[in-house]
Amino acid sequence: MLFPIADTPNPPGRPYVTWLFIATNVAVYLLISLPATMAKVDLNDPLLFEYLNALGLHGQVTARDVYQHVSNNDLLVFKYGFRPAEFSFVAIFTSLFLHGGVMHLAGNMLFLYVFGNNVEYRLGRLRYFLTYLSCGVIATLFFALFAIGSQTPLIGASGAIFGVLGCYFLWFPRNRVRVFIFLFPFLMTSIYLSARMVLGFYLLIDNVLPFLFTSGSGSGIAHGAHIGGFFGGLAIAWGADRFYLLLKKTMKKKTVVQSGFESLGEICPALADGDFDGASECYLGLGTREARRRVKGADVIIVGNYLLSKGRRQEALTVFRRFISERPTESQIDQAYLGAGKAMIGTPRYTTSAYHYFLSAYDLACSEDLANEAKSYLRQIEEQRQSF
Repeated sequence: MLFPIADTPNPPGRPYVTWLFIATNVAVYLLISLPATMAKVDLNDPLLFEYLNALGLHGQVTARDVYQHVSNNDLLVFKYGFRPAEFSFVAIFTSLFLHGGVMHLAGNMLFLYVFGNNVEYRLGRLRYFLTYLSCGVIATLFFALFAIGSQTPLIGASGAIFGVLGCYFLWFPRNRVRVFIFLFPFLMTSIYLSARMVLGFYLLIDNVLPFLFTSGSGSGIAHGAHIGGFFGGLAIAWGADRFYLLLKKTMKKKTVVQSGFESLGEICPALADGDFDGASECYLGLGTREARRRVKGADVIIVGNYLLSKGRRQEALTVFRRFISERPTESQIDQAYLGAGKAMIGTPRYTTSAYHYFLSAYDLACSEDLANEAKSYLRQIEEQRQSF
C-alpha cells in the first residue's frame, strides 16, 4: 500500500481554501454524521419507510431489526447522498461533504492536504474553489452514467479531490511526492517518487483496472467517480492553459500595437560600444513603467544578469522585480524569477523570499536546464534549513 505524506516543492503563502474544505468536511463528520451514527431512528419517520423500500425490504420489518441495523446516519446519507435513481441537484453538492467513517474521511483529507496547496496557488483561491466543486459535479455525473437506477447513495469528497489530482498531474510533472510504503511485515519505509508516477498508480491500479475488470459490488469504492473527477480536473487544467496562452498572445499583440519594443541599444547607445555599465545605468534611469516596457524583455534579463555577475545584487534585484511586476506574461518571466532568487540567496534574512522566487522559476520553467538550476537552489536551501 502507498500513502502520500508530503510533496515538494511547495508554493508560498497559505492554502486557505484547501484548509476551508478540510475544516468543512471534518466539521460535518464530527457535528452531524458522527452524532447521527449513535442516534436511534424514529420508527414513525416517513423517510425510514422510503429507505427500507429502496433497500428492497418488503413486508413486515420488526422494530428490533430496525433498531439493530439502522441509524439516523443511514437516513442522513440516504437523504443527502446522491442516488442516481432519484436525481437531486442539491444532493450532488451535499454528498461531497458526507463520509462513511473516520478512515474514509481521513484518507480523503490526506490527499487534499498533500496535493491541494499547489493547485490552489496555481489557480487562485476563487478559481480553485469553483474547480473543486465543478470536479465534484463531474465525478458524480460520470458515476451516475454507470449506475442509472441505483438507489445506493454516493457520498464522499474523493471525486472532487481526484479532480484536484488531475490538475496536479498536468501542472506539476517535476514535483516529487513522499510516499509511505506499507507492506507489513516485509517493508515499511518512505521514499520520494515522481508525482506523475504516484498519481498514475492511484488512477490506473487503484481505479481504472478495478472499474474495468470487477463489478465493484460490495467494495464500497466509487471507482467511476474517481476516474470522472480525475479526467474532469485534467480537462479543466488543459483548458485553463489554452485560455492563458490565448490571453497571453492577445496581450502581447496589443502591447506591440500600442507601443512597440525597442532594443536597449536603441535607447542606450552605450550598449553598442560594449559598455554594459553605462547600459545598466541607462536602464535603471528609465523613470516610468511605460519607458521600461518599451525595452525588449531579453535585454532587461541581460542587464539583470550582468549586474549579478558584478556583485551588484540590490540593483539586479530591482531589475528582476520590475520585470516580474511589469511583464508577467512575457516568455522570460522564468528567468526573472530565477535572477531574483539569485540576487537574494546570499543574504540569510532573505532566504525564505529567495526560496519562493526559485519555486516560481521552477514552476514556470520553459527549459529543463532552468528547471534543474532552480531545483538545485531549492535543494540547497532545504539542506541549509535541515542543518539548523
